Amino acid sequence: MIQVYTGEGKGKTTAALGLAFRAVGHGRKVYIIQFLKGPQLTGELLSAQKLEPLLTIKPMGRAGFTNLANPGIQDRELAQKALDHAWQLIRYEVCDILILDEVNIAAAYNLIKVQELLDLMDAKPRGMELILTGRYALPDIIEKADLVSEIKNLKHYYDQGIPDRISTER
Repeated sequence: MIQVYTGEGKGKTTAALGLAFRAVGHGRKVYIIQFLKGPQLTGELLSAQKLEPLLTIKPMGRAGFTNLANPGIQDRELAQKALDHAWQLIRYEVCDILILDEVNIAAAYNLIKVQELLDLMDAKPRGMELILTGRYALPDIIEKADLVSEIKNLKHYYDQGIPDRISTER
């Protein structure tokens, strides 16, 4: 199946990580490519190290934040490298579950070609689960997916000035 987690609310990556954690518990191999996320040390990377070789997380963005209003050449190059890496994993059927974290944003902001992502979705091997996360999932991606969950933001502590916290957001 192809699953999409999108929307303005917190929890898209967390939902995908929960699915990954469950799959690893059943001995399935999970590979996560993080679009737009750089080499910062996060809780999920630390956890993945403990669950290797069943869980691999590969951050492929640059350090810091991508200016989506005006992305640079480096941002486009890194996003394309991440998509190229996804193609390799699909071609060689390296994993049971492939999670493309924040790929919806990369597609929505034209950091990658939407058609190439749609082609990748079509090329997914029958026995592989493909998960796409990130805000702004495009209509063509939603149409092609088997499951789409939209996560809404009803209330968030960021709105009260509380910054992200280690172990819950990083």
